[in-house]
Order: sequence, then C-alpha cells, then structure tokens
Amino acid sequence: MSAEPLAPATGDSPDDAPDKEQHPATGPDGAGPGGSGTGGSVWAALRPLVLRLHFYAGVLVAPFLLVAAVTGLLYAGSFQAEKLVYGHELRVPVGDRELPISQQVAAARKAHPEGEISAVRPSPDDGATTRVLLSGVKGVDPDHTLAVFVDPYTGKVRGALEQYGSSGALPLRTWIDEFHRDLHLGQTGRLYSELAASWLWVIALGGVVLWLSRRRKQRTLRAVVLPERAATGRRRTMSFHGAAGLWVALGLLFLSATGLTWSTYAGANVEDLRTAIGQTTPAVSATVGGGEHAGHHSGSGSMPGMDMGGTGEKAGHSADVGLDTVLEAARAKDLDNPVEIVPPAEPGSAYVVSQIQRSWPEKQDSVAIDPATGEVTDVQRFADYPVLAKLTRWGIDLHTGNLFGIVNQIALAALALTLILLIVWGYRMWWQRGRASAFGRPIPRGAWRRVPVYALLPLAVVIAVIGYYLPLLGIPLAAFLAVDLLMGAIARRRGTTSTA
Repeated sequence: MSAEPLAPATGDSPDDAPDKEQHPATGPDGAGPGGSGTGGSVWAALRPLVLRLHFYAGVLVAPFLLVAAVTGLLYAGSFQAEKLVYGHELRVPVGDRELPISQQVAAARKAHPEGEISAVRPSPDDGATTRVLLSGVKGVDPDHTLAVFVDPYTGKVRGALEQYGSSGALPLRTWIDEFHRDLHLGQTGRLYSELAASWLWVIALGGVVLWLSRRRKQRTLRAVVLPERAATGRRRTMSFHGAAGLWVALGLLFLSATGLTWSTYAGANVEDLRTAIGQTTPAVSATVGGGEHAGHHSGSGSMPGMDMGGTGEKAGHSADVGLDTVLEAARAKDLDNPVEIVPPAEPGSAYVVSQIQRSWPEKQDSVAIDPATGEVTDVQRFADYPVLAKLTRWGIDLHTGNLFGIVNQIALAALALTLILLIVWGYRMWWQRGRASAFGRPIPRGAWRRVPVYALLPLAVVIAVIGYYLPLLGIPLAAFLAVDLLMGAIARRRGTTSTA
C-alpha cells in the first residue's frame, strides 16, 4: 500500500512520493486511527475519507460534468451566435415613427393567421423588431411558440421562427439549451444534468479543502494560488489542477447551486421549501371583478377567437379596449421596455403586461388590465418580491448568461473551459498515478474507520439530510458505499481463505 492514496480524478494528491510505504492504520499526518493526539488529528483522520470521496466522485461523475461543461460552453456562445444567424429577423433600419402595436399585430396575423395569439413583445429598442407569439401552430413544438417578427416602422413581416422560454430563445439557442439541459432525451435526460449539479459542489469543495491542506506549510500566497511551473510529471499536473480549481471554486459552487434550483427532484424540494417559508415568486392577479375565474397569472395565455389587434367586440367579452390602450395603461404605471403583453386567458380575466428584462438592473414589474375598461386592476413590483424569490431570479439569470450580458457569457465560457481542463488534468493524474504497474490505481478503502465516532456520527447525519434533499447525490453515494462495503467483505473473506 502506498503512503497515501495519490490521484483523485479531479482533486489533489496528498503526496509526491507514491512509492513510500506506511502502516495502513496510521493517518496521513502520522495520527493513529482514533484521531487522538494533536488538535489536527480529526482532520488527519478525515482527510483520507475526503480524498477517497473526491477521487471516486471525480472518476464516476466527471463524464457527466464534462458533457455539461462542453454543452455549457456552447450555450455561453449561443447568445452572440443568435444575433448573427437571425439578424434579418431581429433587426431593422430605424425609422421615423413606430406604428401602433395593434397595426403591427394585424400585419403579423395577415401573414400568419394560424394558431392563436399567446403574447406580444413590442419592439424593445430602436431598430428591434416586434414579436407576435402564436401558440397551437401545426408543426411547432407544443412547449414552444411561433414568433412572427414585424418591422415596427413599416409593418412588414420579416419572418417567423420557433421561440422557447422567457428569454425568447430562437431555434439555435433553443437546441443548444435543450442539449445542455437534457441531451434532447426529454425528462429522462434531465437526470444527467441534475446528477452533475448534485455532485459538482461536493467535488469542488473537496478539492479546495484537499489543496489548501496540502499547501498549508507554504509561506507565500503565490505558492497556494499559482501552479508550480518548474515541476514535472504528475506533480506538475496536480499543481495546475489544484491551482485552477481554487480559482474557479466559487463559480463552480454557484453553477451547482443555481443548476439545482430548476432540476427535477432537487428543484422540487427547493420549491417546497420556499413555499413552506413564504418565499415563492409572487404573481399579479389576472382576475377581473373577483369572479369564479379567480387566479394569478403564471405564464402566457391565449383565448380562442381573440383578435388582439382590434378594439371592438371579442369572443367571451362585451368589449375590449385593445392593445394600444392596454400598452398605454401599462406605460402609465412605469412599465418601460422591454415588456410582454399576454391576452386574457379566459372570460373574466385581464390582460397581463410584464417587464421581461433579465439583464441588470432586472425589470420584472407586472400589471393586470381590465379588457373592458382599460383600468389597471393589480400591480406587482419586483422590489416587493421576497428575498429568496429575488435571489432565485438573479441566480437563474446569472447562470444562463442574461444578467450581465456579454460579460456574463464570457465568464460562463471561462468557467466551462476551466472545468473541462480540470477534468482532463484529473484523469491524467489518475493515469500517472498508476505508473508502470497499473492504470489509475484506486484509492485504498477503509478510510472511514480512522474517523473518530464523535466526528463520524454528525457527519453521517449531515450527509443523510443532504442526500434526502439531493436524491441524485444521496442515491449514488449510498450505492457506492454498499458496493464498497461488499467489495471489502469479499476481499477480507478471500484473505481469510488464503491464510486458512
């Protein structure tokens, strides 16, 4: 057995002398298995356990993280690529005066009478087109809409493309987004990204702790945060891996936490927790007059037979003030661009106009407007959101590259690229650890037996709680422990048989 297990797939190595022997009952710092002795003896017992977890998590989860990093890198560049690929639909020459929004919608409906209007996004700035969103269009994914792009100055339709999500992703970015989220495998595919997010923070924290403990005797900050360029072989690889991991650790923790907020299982647990403590995202009430259709606006709606471009009689309504009046009423409540207008979802409900700016500063105010009178019936300000609702909104927008625009996207690309390098370096260390004897020799088992009971029991409780709320962390960890115990029992039985 080597003095210490040497090469976690995504972590540091505790020793640069892999062939040095030591008694298996002795900790890496010379402490005994019970952890008695110096004040640092608990960490001396815990360190091999952290190293073993870091190693196997890296080996087994790194492929999923690699896919997430590569697809995340592509997604970070998709915003700028989208502007180039769809420039004709997105931008027009700036004119003297914009047409009323009702005329723009009428032009879109003349060119595309299919489906129903689910929302309208007026031109957000000079030279930008207006988007008229149609749902229920044949050949369009039911979860998507058909966005009809209209020149706000001339009323000319510039084209139509599928759109997805509140950020208005067009086909290129939508394809990359879904590839990153679920590998185009639907709900089942989302398990890969949740598994990666569930383990990323464990691997990142473990790597930081191991690297700092290894560098604790260094007397300069430079030796801790910069790689050893003069080193060679495995030590050089480990040096670059550890230093780079330290630099991006906070970013990786952020990506893990925000990625989990909208994952399948952990995301549901987060939502339940927010609901229990009253920190859910509020919504403007779309009810007019408090009738039987009481409820809150929670997304784009549409109403069969409605022609949002007009101002006269509507199906299911005695009268409708029309889009121009609705938009004017919203502007009077300080809802400046960009906004989205959603039609009444059913008789007895209101128009909902919401700000949709995901960049800093966030604009998320919304109002409900009575279609019969044009009066504002409810107002919801982003400033009044609960703290966790605001943090969730900011976290998601930062994770998806919206919050700080191109700077945000460059930072995400740098994080993704660094994560790719960390994984490559980690696997290279694993290979180098085998030397000429064996490829990627594993970390010896039994590290948990060195941990004192007073530290092991609380640790087990914490892990159990975290595993409950993050099932794609807890279930694989439990499976690993079960297999590890089984393999240990088999090895001991074979040892007993061979000496009998």
